Amino acid sequence: MGLKQSLHNFKVKNKDKKWLPGFNALFTFLYTPNETTHGGTHIKAVDDLKRTMNTVIMALVPCLIFGMFNAGYQHYLALGEIEAANGFLGASFWTMDNFIVGLWQVLPLVVVSYGVGLAVEFLFAVIKGHEVEEGYLVTGMLVPLIVPVDIPLWMLAVAVVFGVVIGKEIFGGTGMNILNPALTIRAFLFFAYPTWMSGDKVWVHGAVERDQMIAAGQNVDAISGETILGAYAQNSSLAGIDYWDMFWGLIPGSVGETSKFLIIIGALFLIFTKIGSWRIMLSTIIGALVMGLIFNGVVDAGWISDTSKFYGLMSVPFWQHLIIGSILFGAVYMATDPVTASQTNKGKWIYGFLIGFISIMIRVFNPAYPEGVFLAILLMNVFAPTIDHYVVQGNVKRRLKRVKVKAA
Repeated sequence: MGLKQSLHNFKVKNKDKKWLPGFNALFTFLYTPNETTHGGTHIKAVDDLKRTMNTVIMALVPCLIFGMFNAGYQHYLALGEIEAANGFLGASFWTMDNFIVGLWQVLPLVVVSYGVGLAVEFLFAVIKGHEVEEGYLVTGMLVPLIVPVDIPLWMLAVAVVFGVVIGKEIFGGTGMNILNPALTIRAFLFFAYPTWMSGDKVWVHGAVERDQMIAAGQNVDAISGETILGAYAQNSSLAGIDYWDMFWGLIPGSVGETSKFLIIIGALFLIFTKIGSWRIMLSTIIGALVMGLIFNGVVDAGWISDTSKFYGLMSVPFWQHLIIGSILFGAVYMATDPVTASQTNKGKWIYGFLIGFISIMIRVFNPAYPEGVFLAILLMNVFAPTIDHYVVQGNVKRRLKRVKVKAA
């Protein structure tokens, strides 16, 4: 008798135990279930929720690995121990030292995210007597990619508990939540611990220690750890950073959202596998560009003469909004969440457009929240059912009109 069959028999003998959902989760993670359907009323397909989640994780892995290299690169660059990389293939970027420093900082974030999040999932499964849901598989990977590299692990653990419980479990679990759990976690961190989610000390590993060395009179050739978006919001200088650095991701920022190149590759992969909605991705980008064009038009028309004192991000070229901040990351991996996004095709266009439009509006009008995409997505998560409702009602009315015309 094989190990799989022995475990299956063990599960059958203990089918009335409260802890069985936790055992089932581990069993189906390692093996396919022994139970199979035989009737003709079932749809038989190779894809399921777990495989769908794993596909999204595959699209996120390149961003995770790049984020590790970038964390180490920004660390050594800030200390003045290496020169700036010469483009995406610069030798000073793809070094083992950079990867080791990044791995040492990023891997604990991944472990805490999955460990705490899955522990909460298992706990609720045991208490409520249902199977462990696979929805957190993607959330657990997203969370380390959207937080600063130096965030304390205990803060991340508290935020994960809050996000899983408030963002998902109180609504009934995966498939019934109205808010994206990963963004709920980020929103909690942003408002509960704002000094650890913004400023110039959180995006580069060791930035605090670096400043202490400078204060002590030690010779450190340091650069600012502020993000490009934060610098634009405060009208700070961006010397030494060009547009290609922003596109490739050789800049400070959250772990996985700096490389726009890898995000685009991930988007193409999700579209090819039919996991992510290209309508939401494209409409989010269009909404961001439209809002950026409006602000550029206001500046060009002379309605605001001195943008250095009033909304510095207004004068940023509209297309540049796509390579600064996390608008692309949000459009590809967050806005396309099939549970919290609009379900109708027309609704997806409206939903995505408003996310991009509102993201740039928040970015420009409130320099304290220059990264407005997570707020915009959470807002539209709430309105997604309303959008779908009016789209469906509009379709019903048009069909009724056609029926009346034919009847007449």
